[in-house]
Amino acid sequence: MKKGQVYEGSVVRVDFPNKGIVCVGDETAVVKNSLPGQKVKFSVNKVRKGKAEGRLLEVTEKSPLETGRTCSLFGLCGGCTYLSLPYEEQLKVKEEQVKRLLDSVLNKQEEAWAFEGIKGSPKAYEYRNKMEFSFGDEYKDGPLALGMHKRGSFYDIVTVADCEIVDADYRLILQTVRDYFARAKVSFFHRMSHEGYLRHLLVRKASRTGEILVALVTTSQDPWQGETAVEGSLDVDALITGFKDLLLSLEQDRKLAGKFAGILHITNDSIADVVQSDRTELLYGQEYFYEELLGLKFKISTFSFFQTNSYSAEVLYQTARDYVGNLGGSDKTVFDLYSGTGTIAQLMAPAAGKVIGVEIVEEAVEAAKKNAAANGLDNCEFIAGDVLKVLDEVEEKPDMIILDPPRDGIHPKALPKIIAYGVEHIVYISCKPTSLVRDLEVFLENGYRVDKAVAVDQFPWTANVETVVLLSKGAKGPVDLCSTRTEVERS
Repeated sequence: MKKGQVYEGSVVRVDFPNKGIVCVGDETAVVKNSLPGQKVKFSVNKVRKGKAEGRLLEVTEKSPLETGRTCSLFGLCGGCTYLSLPYEEQLKVKEEQVKRLLDSVLNKQEEAWAFEGIKGSPKAYEYRNKMEFSFGDEYKDGPLALGMHKRGSFYDIVTVADCEIVDADYRLILQTVRDYFARAKVSFFHRMSHEGYLRHLLVRKASRTGEILVALVTTSQDPWQGETAVEGSLDVDALITGFKDLLLSLEQDRKLAGKFAGILHITNDSIADVVQSDRTELLYGQEYFYEELLGLKFKISTFSFFQTNSYSAEVLYQTARDYVGNLGGSDKTVFDLYSGTGTIAQLMAPAAGKVIGVEIVEEAVEAAKKNAAANGLDNCEFIAGDVLKVLDEVEEKPDMIILDPPRDGIHPKALPKIIAYGVEHIVYISCKPTSLVRDLEVFLENGYRVDKAVAVDQFPWTANVETVVLLSKGAKGPVDLCSTRTEVERS
């Protein structure tokens, strides 16, 4: 294939993450945002070492698998990837992606292992407990939009008024807020000029209690950028008060299924397009609510890290707990590395003598300590710091290790330190299977084997998937691939 040329072919499969493998005669190209079974037209934008990458131009024939329901913005909004596939077909795609990646590494393992397929989300629609909506416009100088980035665009925003992955309360709040600021002719923050007022709308909702947190994120600039407000009647204080009162009227008029725990105004003058706070003003209620997982309560504030699908998070963490199994005594010490707000550590605490969580984000560690205390768990210790450095300082030795690293996986220099503990079992929870298999290769080379693995779908309709792996010490080590190929057990 030649760069700049347009080709048409069939998508034979989709590799993680969202990489369609398109066949054109006896040649193949990687084309993102395509689905298995589609016929697509694409232009080649890169050829390296004989491998071509293309940009999708047109779906010339739908896949026979595309029988799922879609929202009006599917394909335009950058949020969902698999919305036109029935959920069962989407699970098959993700299961095959994870299995293919695991096979690429575990064919070096002599011992048999079990792949336990994929566990779906208990709720496929309206499952998210957090959304960060962006203000902007769908096209240059267009009307105010509030929603998600347009697929492939850093600047354009589409209003996701009928989004399928959030419930009706999110949709009503989004549309109400957008309409309010549009009527008031308030400017949005332009990512190129760094001028404007409105930046983000952060909405969180407790899946169990229905409590809602809303945070409006703006700059400290003039909302109207020197222009006159509608009828000249508003100032900044009146604008923000009107925002708060309008939201509360939704609850008072019983238009919401949930209820507001708090409404906040966050000022962020950073150039970077991230949600952060230079100053936070509480407009109503409190800055947090509580969410429940597997019988434990967790305090969630505006910036708390928490799994965005509470229903599937219970499946994920129950799976991890099952993989840990019986620790063999209440005197055992468990390391929870990359522990976040301590969810896993607290779930393991009742079966352990002590659980030590290590997390680099100090705010998450403080939240973990408070959550553990609120749940009556006195055998959890949380340490703020980089896993790479903290492991050199901790005196205790673990009997088991649980790993839940960020998307990029475990730091290469931390892996030898983890392996050096020589624990019998390690449970690895991964949110990016390509990083997982890279790390598994190191474990296999150092005396560990994979006993079993399972995929868990935390994010229906997106390209993301979680994987839980149980590793045990005592592997026979790498084998000659030319002479041996292991039969993989499937359950």
